[in-house]
Amino acid sequence: MVQNEYEIKKQICDIGKRIYDRNMVAANDGNISVKLNDNEFLCTPTGVSKGFMTPEYICKVDANGNVIQANKGFRPSSEIKMHMRVYQKRPDVGSVVHAHPTFATSFAIAGIPLTQPIMPEAVIALGCVPIAPYGTPSTMEIPDAVEPYLEHFDAVLLESHGALTWSTDLLAAYMKMESVEFYAELLYKARQLGGPKEFSPDNVQKLYEIRRKMGLPGRHPADLCLNKGKANCHNCGSCSSSCNDQDSQKLVTAITKKVLEQLGK
Repeated sequence: MVQNEYEIKKQICDIGKRIYDRNMVAANDGNISVKLNDNEFLCTPTGVSKGFMTPEYICKVDANGNVIQANKGFRPSSEIKMHMRVYQKRPDVGSVVHAHPTFATSFAIAGIPLTQPIMPEAVIALGCVPIAPYGTPSTMEIPDAVEPYLEHFDAVLLESHGALTWSTDLLAAYMKMESVEFYAELLYKARQLGGPKEFSPDNVQKLYEIRRKMGLPGRHPADLCLNKGKANCHNCGSCSSSCNDQDSQKLVTAITKKVLEQLGK
């Protein structure tokens, strides 16, 4: 059943409260958007706590982030550019969620991507979560930094900033944010216990096969491994101990070239 706009606005408020209640944001942090059609999107306003919104707070923008409708006193999130870039590059996406979950953001601040295959659910439903290079909030730097990852992944950490997830609808995009944070928390705690025991490449492939049989949406398992040459990066089926330094250097060079092209340098 297709929801009307008011119902979607209520759902955005409900998800905003969940994010706030789960300590995934503080004060007025975070933002949420939902795609209505190719040129109409609902989004949370700037300068408002996501835990205390009502449907009247929600703004509507076009594909360029320009305001179509907003009640007096409300303006679209200053990070709407980041959301629009996701929709532009991923037509399969229906919703985008940005938050600052504490464990995941800690990994982003430390510069550690979430790539270790340590639990079946994360490998099947989430995949690897790389780190997009730092960009100044509310500028085009963040969309430009995120863009190279959109083709291959369904979630990213934002260096020294937070996390960004996207999926077919709002609930699915939010669930990915929960999964990112839960994965990060487990990885953090396992490291305190001496380090996690990772799945073997064979077991990772078995989990990929389960995902294929389930027919889950998204781009995982990704066809690009950002950590080739490192042990057990489960985003690349061929990335195991057999990867050599020469292959790693070639991949790093190719990715660097792509990122620089996206940044217009």
